[in-house]
Amino acid sequence: MTLTTLFSILNQSLWVWLATDVLLWALFVLFLISVVVILRSPLQRAVWQKVFRQRLAVVSAVLLAVAACFALLDSIHVREPLPRTTAESPVRYAVEVNSLLDLMLTDLRKNHEKTYSAPLAVTLAALEPLTITLPDGTVEMRREAPRLKVAGAAFPPGPVDAASYWRDVLVRGSLGALAGGFLFAMLWLVCKLGQRLIRNHEQQNRLAWRWASITFAVLFVIAGILAGLSTNFHVFGTDKVGQDVLYQVLKSLRTALVIGLVPTLVTLPLGIAMGLSAGYFRGKVDDVIQYIYTTVSAIPGVLLIAAAVLSIQVMIDNHPEWFATAVERGDIRLLALCIILGMTSWTGIARLLRGEALKMREFEYVQAARSFGVSAGQILLRHVLPNVFPIILITLVMEFSSLVLAEAVLSYIGIGVDPTMFSFGLMINNARMELSRDPVVWWSLTAAFLFMVLLVLAANLLADAVRDALDPRSEGQS
Repeated sequence: MTLTTLFSILNQSLWVWLATDVLLWALFVLFLISVVVILRSPLQRAVWQKVFRQRLAVVSAVLLAVAACFALLDSIHVREPLPRTTAESPVRYAVEVNSLLDLMLTDLRKNHEKTYSAPLAVTLAALEPLTITLPDGTVEMRREAPRLKVAGAAFPPGPVDAASYWRDVLVRGSLGALAGGFLFAMLWLVCKLGQRLIRNHEQQNRLAWRWASITFAVLFVIAGILAGLSTNFHVFGTDKVGQDVLYQVLKSLRTALVIGLVPTLVTLPLGIAMGLSAGYFRGKVDDVIQYIYTTVSAIPGVLLIAAAVLSIQVMIDNHPEWFATAVERGDIRLLALCIILGMTSWTGIARLLRGEALKMREFEYVQAARSFGVSAGQILLRHVLPNVFPIILITLVMEFSSLVLAEAVLSYIGIGVDPTMFSFGLMINNARMELSRDPVVWWSLTAAFLFMVLLVLAANLLADAVRDALDPRSEGQS
């Protein structure tokens, strides 16, 4: 789809803002504000420069940024207008809700096959009975894999010659790699020009820029190869209903980031308030808060999440009039799952902050502030909270990985996101029974596994780098 067509569709469509869309964009705005604050603070800027002196941290940050871009593109939803019967008829909009990423990947979204097909295949994975007329006029029944409807359309009908097949794969992959490299070169030149205009030649930033450039170059080339091959093939194959697996994993990135980030909106205020209050005030306040989070921790998390999700699902089923489309229905269930995960995961950060507050309330500057009559709220906000911020940041980054994995486990056992949505857990759940087929359908499970591992690994590596930079005791050990 060209940019002109895309802008024309967006201009005529009805904009739909889902609850998770608003939360995800709010987190992005909060991230931009945090970046501005860090750039204005010499101390914070020095700390984060120490983070990005590590090569793995730079590569991980680039991978997470690319995943975030896909998630943000998938968080702008519209309903396209239906064709008018007459010029005077009112504008009506389709029931289907598509995101900006859906419109950009229209070919991958709409080009379905009949059923399973292997990566880069031109025939179905399953054998079907076919009637073949031989040259002598006789009719013979055979079981063969029929040609795909979409993939391999550039080849003439009939069996595909191996030489022609590999020539087409190499040509399309090479052209895509060249196009991706050219786009990266243009972007690199623009960045270098901007760097020269602002005269930013700090020595400590060169390592970060170099590894960020290398990572972006590799990603642009890979994206070009995938885009080039997608013009005539399904790069990662198709699933049971013939949908492109590459499209599914790109759509699953948004679900993974929503699950990993939105619960922090619940975890952060509750965990900070409970933990700091228990450690600073001690006494009965500490006893009550300890009783609360000990009780919550004693409840099996999976059972609590399952009971809450199933209750919410019953409520949604009993009130279908609340939702105009199926996408809004699935989004409410996703939001409810995020809230439940946040309500069950705040106890860990509360315990950590309670221990830090118990220690810091005995420091001289806190006792001096208390002796001068400073209120407890001001002491917590001005003296305790800034000093425990590194612990909060590291815990949240580590919690992101556990939440992404938790969604995969919950969807695998059937209490995760709505089945109409895309997620790594649902892809794994749908593919688990296909490993016993003959031939084995391995590509859907492998694609979901690889993308999820890359996302979680990048988050863990970045969390390690942040911990090393913020913790003076680990300096120089990474």
